[in-house]
Amino acid sequence: MGLFDFFSSDLAIDLGTANTLIIQKDKVVVDEPSIIALDRQNGKVIAVGTKAMQMHEKTHENIRTIRPLRDGVIADFHAAEQMIRGMIRMINQGKRFFTPSHRMVICIPSGITEVEKRAVRDSAEHAGAKEVYMIPEPIAAAIGIGINIEQPVGSMIVDIGGGTTEIAVIALSGIVGDQSIRTAGDVFTRDILDYMRRQHNLLIGERSAEKIKVEVGSALTELDEEIEPFEVRGRDLMTGIPKVITVTYSEVAYAIDKSISKIEEAVLRALETAPPELSADIYDRGIHLTGGGALLRGLDKRLSIKTKLPVHVADDPLRAVVRGTGQALKNLDDFKAVLMT
Repeated sequence: MGLFDFFSSDLAIDLGTANTLIIQKDKVVVDEPSIIALDRQNGKVIAVGTKAMQMHEKTHENIRTIRPLRDGVIADFHAAEQMIRGMIRMINQGKRFFTPSHRMVICIPSGITEVEKRAVRDSAEHAGAKEVYMIPEPIAAAIGIGINIEQPVGSMIVDIGGGTTEIAVIALSGIVGDQSIRTAGDVFTRDILDYMRRQHNLLIGERSAEKIKVEVGSALTELDEEIEPFEVRGRDLMTGIPKVITVTYSEVAYAIDKSISKIEEAVLRALETAPPELSADIYDRGIHLTGGGALLRGLDKRLSIKTKLPVHVADDPLRAVVRGTGQALKNLDDFKAVLMT
């Protein structure tokens, strides 16, 4: 370790609505849910990440859990700052007598406003960053899956996160056409919650709905492989007593169908606005799916049927954005064109 490394450290952060990932020295050192638990009386941080997620929806009146990001942007400035600070503290820095200053590259949604951008920058600076760079999520995802963004060739990225779905046509280190919609993983979770209440008179929490999405989530009502039905526990709305029901993947597909249609429409809109020469490239190269939503069973097939284009799911789609952010951090001079300060 050089003397400069001792005084400073470089961090690449994917500040997501559902999960926050941090890369340091090419390694993912933090992969935690974006949630924080605070003491209501004195405002002190009780837990960050996984520990706070275990408390979520199970707290008494003295503890409150906050998800500081909504729809891909910071909704609670103070909680976001505390969360970033807590996650940076998780990185094993060795026993140091002082806090090092950080140089950070943080990815942001492409449809973000100047005010929302400033909130990200301020939160990072308050958490100890001396230099803050920002990179649009679709560009970070493209770099992360190995696309050379500098070439005069069109690539289409569909990044489905927790709060936003980012769709972008990228060429020559820039976004030629993009769509950023606030229909993504969190909306799927809410759809499942509503469906269980309407269809089965069962009241379940956000965490249970998330579990259903992961275990039996599907974008198609008929899949080639058979998936075992999933047992859901919740409170019966008629009697108020806890009960168990089983849910099939077809039911989940029906519950989230409208939200997936919105993503399909946004993909079609992005294709419509792409210049004809880039459309020809996309026809050859297809559409690349990244983000947690890319893991939804049958989504690639459904998009392929709708667009009549090949759809590729990235390897390890959850980490594509943070890997790209890490690459940008490592080669700041090469990626100056896509970074914002």
